[in-house]
Amino acid sequence: MELSDLVNQVPGFDQLPPRDKIKIFAWFLHMHRKRETFDNGTVRACFVELHLADPGVAKYLSRMVEYKDLVKSNGNFKLERSIRLDMGRKYDVHHSVVAVNKILVDLGEKINNIDERAFLKETLKCYRAEAYRACIVMAWNLAYGHLLDWILKDVDRLTDFNVAIVKRYPKRSNISIGNYNGFLDEFREREVIEICSSGGLFGSNIAKILKEKLERRNMAAHPSTVAVVQSQADDVVTDLVNNVVLLLR
Repeated sequence: MELSDLVNQVPGFDQLPPRDKIKIFAWFLHMHRKRETFDNGTVRACFVELHLADPGVAKYLSRMVEYKDLVKSNGNFKLERSIRLDMGRKYDVHHSVVAVNKILVDLGEKINNIDERAFLKETLKCYRAEAYRACIVMAWNLAYGHLLDWILKDVDRLTDFNVAIVKRYPKRSNISIGNYNGFLDEFREREVIEICSSGGLFGSNIAKILKEKLERRNMAAHPSTVAVVQSQADDVVTDLVNNVVLLLR
């Protein structure tokens, strides 16, 4: 795990007081950089790595020994055991959580559509809050909104879609889509996928992924006793981001 990955998972990290930031850095140094102890310079380097101003690390380390957050060890410091264990319960997340979090954070630098960015923000919030049902729903909204925008912003793709409507649904020959609301008014989501597939806008693998994830979205969105867990959200997010949002450019 990189230090930036860790702090991205800490709600309100930038607003935390220096003492709390130092405890997070100390835990990271113990667990992920395998340092038995650390010194002033090591902690200052964490602030530098994240482009944060040095709050006066030496002063805080001395105080944290008095508060029993830290213990002295041969002139260096280490986290007090109970605090180290508590930090581990909060932040020792599975590598898949780190990976999915990074996928979503990195995606923010690659999309410019305002609506998509809003969906992405909500997806990330839900994932970090472990609201996996909501995360799946928002990840679908992100991918489906991206798909519609992808069709609309290219004249040839939009023409191919409209031609494919009658090919897939012969009785709906009077329909022609020209804007975002047209998709929402005239077709269910599965029908849009089918028309795209019939028109050759994308291959069978993307169509299969979209249909599978639509089923997962439906299951997550409707009240049921079916458990929705992290691994399911991981699968939906990684598949939709990598094979829809990033592939359909």
